Amino acid sequence: MSETLFDDAGAEAQRAQEPLAVRMRPRTLDEVAGQRHLLGEGSPLRRLVEDDAPMSLFLWGPPGTGKTTLATVVSRVTNRKFVELSAVSAGVKEVRAVIEDARRLMGMRGTRTLLFVDEVHRFNKTQQDALLPAVENRWVSFIGATTENPFFSVVSPLLSRSLLLTLESLTDDDVRAVLAEALTDERGLNGRHTLSGEAEEHLVRLAGGDARRVLTYLEAAALVAGGREEITVADVERAVDRHAVRYDRSGDQHYDVISAFIKSMRGSDPDAALHYLARMIEAGEDPRFIARRIVVHASEDVGMADPSALQVAVAAAQAVELIGLPEARINLAQAVIHIALAPKSNAVISAIDEAAGDVRAGRAGPVPPHLRDGHYKGAAELGHGEGYKYAHDYPGGVAPQRHAPDQIAGREYYRPTTHGAERRYSEILDRIKGVLRGD
Repeated sequence: MSETLFDDAGAEAQRAQEPLAVRMRPRTLDEVAGQRHLLGEGSPLRRLVEDDAPMSLFLWGPPGTGKTTLATVVSRVTNRKFVELSAVSAGVKEVRAVIEDARRLMGMRGTRTLLFVDEVHRFNKTQQDALLPAVENRWVSFIGATTENPFFSVVSPLLSRSLLLTLESLTDDDVRAVLAEALTDERGLNGRHTLSGEAEEHLVRLAGGDARRVLTYLEAAALVAGGREEITVADVERAVDRHAVRYDRSGDQHYDVISAFIKSMRGSDPDAALHYLARMIEAGEDPRFIARRIVVHASEDVGMADPSALQVAVAAAQAVELIGLPEARINLAQAVIHIALAPKSNAVISAIDEAAGDVRAGRAGPVPPHLRDGHYKGAAELGHGEGYKYAHDYPGGVAPQRHAPDQIAGREYYRPTTHGAERRYSEILDRIKGVLRGD
């Protein structure tokens, strides 16, 4: 009896020393924060778990979204032996040893094994190939976790034999729910502390959709608070060494900072633009929103003065979708610097706005007959396409003919500047207009 009590006390003491993020790890699928698209009724993962079926899964998502947690929960609810390997330290030898042990357990006791490989993208081709027989013959149920795109980092035979599930960063509400649970649950802070509203919002911003990160920060802030019940924003700042950025994502700060950000890029001041970029990122602004504004202003403020600015901006926006923060901050910064230093021209936005203004004012008119579609039966009788000059039959690929409706004949919407590459386009446009007029 005394030995049992001693063992229980020792286990309790050991659990108390575990990090808060480990103690609060969900025990059932229903306790998992977020990922409703994977855990809802009838979803593939829930059906695999509830049917206790052999499985091979890849969990792809940003850090802290619950990849290891899901693997552990699956192991518990399906009564499989759980074996975890890290691709950082394990090699082919360790993989084969786990597989051999799994075959032995299945043959002797009927016990099935769940093999979880964290950061599986770090396995080379030989190491991944070592998993194939076990996956194909279902000697193990396999779950691989990766933060990298598996279509680039996992060999095709292994990927084709597995179900790919994509995890998403937690929403702010998901993170708040994680905090609330950790504050009250007996495995967590057990009601010893509360969070001020400002401290909670600062932690949510710092989390960036990462449950493990926010629990680590909460635990550190609780240590700073000591015996005080309320954890304040000052406690969080001291614990994490990150100043709380005053930034209301739906209030004046949001609009003021994004306005200053845009005007700094337009004003060719990369340092100020980078300051506002960092301010938005640190405050937890949606990076996709930032990327969209950069793409817009690549055309609005630079345009044809440096056509490559749009390519850089779009590439940065794609990088945000592909890799997310914090790494994508580098791609956003590159695009911001490019746009800030690029020669400026607003000729593109002026051109489309003037054209749209004429259309709204009713200056549209019928399409000139020689430009109308002449491919359908009866079009020739109507004179459609008659007199059309095929541009490729003329020197320079430009034919002397009019394309605009009568109502806007002679109107010029695009007026190139002499800035950057647009000087060259201005010269080209002058020559083209001369040919179109028949000069």
